[in-house]
Amino acid sequence: MEQTEVQTRKFGFTKGISLTLLIAIAAKYLAELPFLHIMGQLVIAILIGVVWKSVIGVPAYAVAGTNYSSKVLLRMGIILLGMRLNLKDIFNAGPKTFAVGAISLIFAILVVYGLTRLFKVEKKLGILTACGTGICGAAAILAISTQIKAKEKDTAIAVATVAVLGTTFTFGYTILYPLLELSGPGYGIFSGATLHEIAHVIAAAAPGGNEAVDLAVMVKLTRVALLIPVAILIGFIMNWKERETDGKKFSWKSVQVPWFIFGFLLMSALYSTGAVPESIADKLVMLSYILMAMSMAGLGLNIDLITFKKYGGKPFIAGLIGSVLLTCLGYVLVHVFQLN
Repeated sequence: MEQTEVQTRKFGFTKGISLTLLIAIAAKYLAELPFLHIMGQLVIAILIGVVWKSVIGVPAYAVAGTNYSSKVLLRMGIILLGMRLNLKDIFNAGPKTFAVGAISLIFAILVVYGLTRLFKVEKKLGILTACGTGICGAAAILAISTQIKAKEKDTAIAVATVAVLGTTFTFGYTILYPLLELSGPGYGIFSGATLHEIAHVIAAAAPGGNEAVDLAVMVKLTRVALLIPVAILIGFIMNWKERETDGKKFSWKSVQVPWFIFGFLLMSALYSTGAVPESIADKLVMLSYILMAMSMAGLGLNIDLITFKKYGGKPFIAGLIGSVLLTCLGYVLVHVFQLN
């Protein structure tokens, strides 16, 4: 009897992981289609997961596998994502470009988080929405969620919110491009400093030409690099606040150290040395997105649409207002630093 239960658990675990892999692969190919490429593989994966949960359902014995994907594989994916970040390129982009990205990031996080508190959104959901808007969309939300021990529903809602906002603003940017009176490079910097996902940045910057896309990705990766100090700082602040609320004395030993973030930095440093051939780096980044898409699928498979309807409205409004203000700030910064 015990052996049968063990076999059932193993089968369920395997089935759960296999289901997330199936969704991740489907999301990869769907993300290559017109319009859907703007949403990106990660966002499509969580949407498929949510729909699958609502329409087909997930067997209880498979939950262990979907949870493994949403938690463990996530960290592996973020580590490998470091193969996309060349630290030399960020350094060569110059202090002005870095300043635009950094100021935009800080502004977005503070404003969106402030708005979520004003709208009485649960604190951790507010932090995730703010970080997704300010840093790099779904990848940032997933990384920060492990730092603050956020609930899966909060993570999923934040991802969906930033996905809808980013896709909407991407279309808006392509329409506004002729009216902004920015050079191709200036428009690329503007897009990279203000949009949410890398997929959004590439799609929005395309009308400005290849140089615009290259600079947009560069500024966006500057924001991605800042994920490391932001994750550490947020983990420190949240731990300090929670222990203060519980009446416990703060201890450095209690601070969560995001080792997978340091793994991300290590991969970035390795890639920056040129020791890893571009072809291999590209394959590792592709694997990274598959693993993160499996994580997103796992999240979606544990969330129902009623949860989105109940908790998603206020974070979306906060993110919308914050994104509009970030767009205005980015446009001003491009002119202030004479990058237009």
